[in-house]
Amino acid sequence: MNLHGRFRSFNKTTKLVLGANLVGIAAVLQAAGGFLPGIGYVISPLATAPILLCSLFSIPFGFMSYLLTILLLLIIQPAELMIFPFTTGLLGLGIGASFSFFRKRLTVIAGGAIPLTLGIISLLYFFRFPILGPAFSGSFSILTAGGIFVFAFLYSWLWVEMALLLLKRISRFR
Repeated sequence: MNLHGRFRSFNKTTKLVLGANLVGIAAVLQAAGGFLPGIGYVISPLATAPILLCSLFSIPFGFMSYLLTILLLLIIQPAELMIFPFTTGLLGLGIGASFSFFRKRLTVIAGGAIPLTLGIISLLYFFRFPILGPAFSGSFSILTAGGIFVFAFLYSWLWVEMALLLLKRISRFR
């Protein structure tokens, strides 16, 4: 039985508890940057994993967990509200959904890299949020956008490989 079939076999209470736990984990990991300056910035990218896992179970479940994590961050760490919806959460949602639609690794990686690139560019140029620090100006540059895409592609590749390892481990628990 595949992951989707296994998830569908869960009763509603199990799905609710699983989702609540993963949303809580994602929110705490994302909020770590604000609560633990320094080491927290290393921990906060791990918030992608719970959203990715929820999206692997089912796309609606992943989207619901993405929205609930945003709402939970509104309560526990509002400073992270610009970061999570446009970067960490969007990457997990994109990769998880890409696993459902695509079979080739390259298209799954691109399915995570494109939303991440668009999210970072949105933060930089539309919201004028200095996510990359003061080194990048507020005016649009093809070179900067290309660099963001290359970074997003490599970062998405890393997450796809970790997701494949996670899927391999989950499949052993039959």
